[in-house]
Amino acid sequence: MRFVVFSDLHLDTSFTWAPPAAARRRRHALRDTLGNIMALADEVDADAVLCGGDLYEHDRFTPDTAAFLREVFGATSRRVVLAPGNHDWLGPESLYHQVSWSANVHLFTEARLTPLELADGLTLWGAAHRAPANTDGFLDRGFVVNRGGVHVALFHGSERASFAFQETGKQPHAPFDAVQIPAAGLDHAFLGHYHRPSEAEHHTYPGNPDPLTFGEDGVRGAVIADVGADGSVTRHWRLVAVTEAHHVTVDVTGCASLQDVRERARAELDGLGGVARLTVSGDLAPDVDLHARTDLRPASLGLEGLDALQVRLGRLTTAYDVDTIAQEETVRGQFVRDVLDAGLDEDARRRVLTTGLRALAGRDDLEVD
Repeated sequence: MRFVVFSDLHLDTSFTWAPPAAARRRRHALRDTLGNIMALADEVDADAVLCGGDLYEHDRFTPDTAAFLREVFGATSRRVVLAPGNHDWLGPESLYHQVSWSANVHLFTEARLTPLELADGLTLWGAAHRAPANTDGFLDRGFVVNRGGVHVALFHGSERASFAFQETGKQPHAPFDAVQIPAAGLDHAFLGHYHRPSEAEHHTYPGNPDPLTFGEDGVRGAVIADVGADGSVTRHWRLVAVTEAHHVTVDVTGCASLQDVRERARAELDGLGGVARLTVSGDLAPDVDLHARTDLRPASLGLEGLDALQVRLGRLTTAYDVDTIAQEETVRGQFVRDVLDAGLDEDARRRVLTTGLRALAGRDDLEVD
């Protein structure tokens, strides 16, 4: 049997790092990505589409989102199976309760694993988060399959051994140990929650299929999973994202003017589409007046292809000639001599010198790293 599996789409995400218009375009892109997932299911003739939770954001969804999901899932003849997670948890005000789903959609509603027979001899076990936090592990409390055949699971949960290696800020929800999957008689589990994709012997995390933030790694997309009559699973990822997320660093060492900085940034970003995060690093000449987040906007750089650009300062320093300044019979010369005689470690000396010399020059454009 063939499945297309995805999770953690997070429709209606706020995208607070992007300007309002760009954030709105990103939310539209997530909908387009779901359309690509459904098209992929048709392309590969999948028997069912499985969603491992966090399909949308409970606190932000709109009636339009509900209508969109009903339409996109109702437009396919393939079975669609949904297992709510902690962000799209199944409560009284849930979107899931506000839609009259077509007959091909199955929603797991219990906070325990319950069976759905997908084919003769193949059972899918699924569960729902009924609250945004503190959901117990679905494989705890002695769960064991109670029938023969092949058994796979679909739920939103935190595999404990991988927790420390997943993205910062994640909280454990419905935690479990990988060994609990075969111990419960399950051949495989398709999971949501971790945004970093991973494949293990008995479980699969597809990862979020479309970029949600910067710094994400791993090949993301939807998973095409074939389940054999013996319970074996073969998997491969297919790209379905509408948006690309780029991570670009520009070294401004040696730039003698703001225009030099802008030209280097433009050269690094030219030709890119989607969204990008630009990290500015290096030793900048003292006379360059750089307000990075203002001076390096996509519009000002003539970069029409980017939906949004996030600019951040890396290890950016001002290239003062400290030895020369120390010879001056001036206030700043005395300041430099005092700092050099203060016995500070190298990093502290650099920060104090940079901050003080900028202040004496009336500079407020660069942050001190």
